[in-house]
Amino acid sequence: MRILVINPNTTASMTRKIGEAARKAAAPGTDVLAVNPEDGPPSIEGYFDEVFSIPGLIGCIQKNPDYDAYVIACFDDTGLHAARTATSAPVIGIGEAAFHMASLLAGRFSVVTTLAVSIPAIEANLVHYGLSVRCGRVRASEIAVLELERPGSDACSTISAEIGRAIKEDHADAIVLGCAGMTDLAERLSREHGVPVLDGVSCAVKLAEGLVQLGLRTSKAGGYAAPRPKAYSGIFAANSPK
Repeated sequence: MRILVINPNTTASMTRKIGEAARKAAAPGTDVLAVNPEDGPPSIEGYFDEVFSIPGLIGCIQKNPDYDAYVIACFDDTGLHAARTATSAPVIGIGEAAFHMASLLAGRFSVVTTLAVSIPAIEANLVHYGLSVRCGRVRASEIAVLELERPGSDACSTISAEIGRAIKEDHADAIVLGCAGMTDLAERLSREHGVPVLDGVSCAVKLAEGLVQLGLRTSKAGGYAAPRPKAYSGIFAANSPK
């Protein structure tokens, strides 16, 4: 089984960290490759960055069409629906994966993300997925995404303090880490707080493996139907559906 994990931003150090977490979660015999586009924002923090990351994300799928499944490693599930139209293989967003996994482990969970600008998108996704009633609150640690990549950063302690508040104030029984850049913190924070702390990258890889093993594919009967062939213009010509 081959899974392509796509970090939709262009920060290669984050892609390497995401790839390590994905390979650690994968079963023996699953081949995981982590990639990022060459063009786009270095981090995705809010709606503006999201728009400019999606062409590169779709391009990664178009350049690697033979994988058994794809994981979108941005917690906002950036471009997830468009990606599902680009392939019949399963495409899993790490946000959706983590929400569903948390709902199987706890009656109530909270999300701890990076900046407050990301909260509206995450809240909208929870409503769309039908899981908003299971989420106590989406919280911002006010840690910039790229700060998670800086050696010596106090990001982990700041995130940990926010988790403590979520458990106390939201009565959260589990915590979802709301950024792919936090993927290496989950085990440590779970031990520290005594509740499940979920990393969406690991959750998405396991769900992708399960769908492939069950022989399930993305439905093409409705909104995820393949786009009609047409020639795009200018810088998006390479993304033209064929």
